[in-house]
Amino acid sequence: MKEKELPYLPERLLPFFADRARDLPWRVNRTPYAVLVSEIMLQQTRVDTVINYFNRFMTELPEVRDLAEAPEEKLLHLWEGLGYYRRVRNLQAAAKMIMSDFGGKFPADETELRKLPGVGDYTAGAIASIAFGLPAPAVDGNVLRVLSRITCSSWDSDSAAAALRKQYPAERCSDFTESLMELGATVCVPNGAPHCGTCPVKDLCAASAGGWQFWPKKPDKKPRKREDLSVFLLRFHDRIACRKRPDTGLLAGLWELPNLPAPAQPDPRWGNVIETRKGKHIFTHVEWHMTVYTIEAAAEFPEFVWTVPGELPLPTAFRKFLG
Repeated sequence: MKEKELPYLPERLLPFFADRARDLPWRVNRTPYAVLVSEIMLQQTRVDTVINYFNRFMTELPEVRDLAEAPEEKLLHLWEGLGYYRRVRNLQAAAKMIMSDFGGKFPADETELRKLPGVGDYTAGAIASIAFGLPAPAVDGNVLRVLSRITCSSWDSDSAAAALRKQYPAERCSDFTESLMELGATVCVPNGAPHCGTCPVKDLCAASAGGWQFWPKKPDKKPRKREDLSVFLLRFHDRIACRKRPDTGLLAGLWELPNLPAPAQPDPRWGNVIETRKGKHIFTHVEWHMTVYTIEAAAEFPEFVWTVPGELPLPTAFRKFLG
């Protein structure tokens, strides 16, 4: 049975978490709102990057009602630089549903939590266990990596959640969920060799004697699609030209610098090209290879919105060319 080691996890991981947990701002006050915001921010983003964003977000929008009522431009400014903007739109949609459907209070139930936009099994489990103290596993890549190495066997999210749910200690559900997260983030790390010498479950782990690099088994990655763009940075005095992206697709509904598929050239009527640069931006499944033309614009052309840099939230893919 590959689950035979799991009953020992709480007695090993709870002291480990008490002694070595990182001091993170969302752990200071484990409200469901703080857990939701932090977990959505942490999706595909490093912890050290998220800390300042989380603190600023919670200062500006301290309650779920504030998030539900926030203007979109303010919300996008607070998120600017974090990327994956669909996350913050789903976050606000979830806040609006909490206000309209749940009377402004988070449901203390995994099934109800999963109804919130952008909240899947992992985030629902995190809120239910960390904020409400329920025996609800939050299974992500960190947890799957820990389990696969301990047992030297493959797990999927459903089987891992079912196995872990049996191990939750009464009155310590929040700490147990976070201890699993902490072990995967700081000891049984995603990149490079695990720190087996400091691992509280080393003697239970089948991979600690060797072969950790084979677990978890990873499918072959598909190559990213390449897209070549011509990007036009039009400057008129202290203002630049921007426009809104379509409401669907990559970076849907966000502001952008004007661009066209390469090898498009700047419209001669815009003005003089004073600089040409190359750049690249990597998304999860797409790479943009960009030729960026900086143009001394002849006028503020009406097909664009003209703004001082920093006034409108631009995705990092474009913002990095403003300096």
